[in-house]
Amino acid sequence: MAHFAQIDENNIVTNVIVVPDEQEHRGAEFCADDLGLGGTWIQTSYNNNIRKQFAGIGSVYDPDFDEFLDPQPFPSWVLDDNHDWQPPTPRPTENALEYRWDEASTSWVYERVPEETREGLVEAGLLT
Repeated sequence: MAHFAQIDENNIVTNVIVVPDEQEHRGAEFCADDLGLGGTWIQTSYNNNIRKQFAGIGSVYDPDFDEFLDPQPFPSWVLDDNHDWQPPTPRPTENALEYRWDEASTSWVYERVPEETREGLVEAGLLT
């Protein structure tokens, strides 16, 4: 099965649907005309084989690079050379799951994981 994403006039993904394999070669036309959905449709790959990553609702299609990008998580974050969003300062590497981004201070803020969750994360090697 093939997947196609519908984008609006701002290149924001508004819908993602599955298209039968026999219609993949004309998927955009199939979505817009045969299904009567109209609009602009672009193929996306569940396995990230094309267009960088699988499109989800709210993703952004970049026509210059022919890629789907995640929405910008925070105003201070910028795209790197691989078109991934990066914070102004890197996340701490030790016990990274215990840090959340605080946009007001543009910094990472420590928040200890609750004890009932912490044990499983330690056992999985995700926290020390």
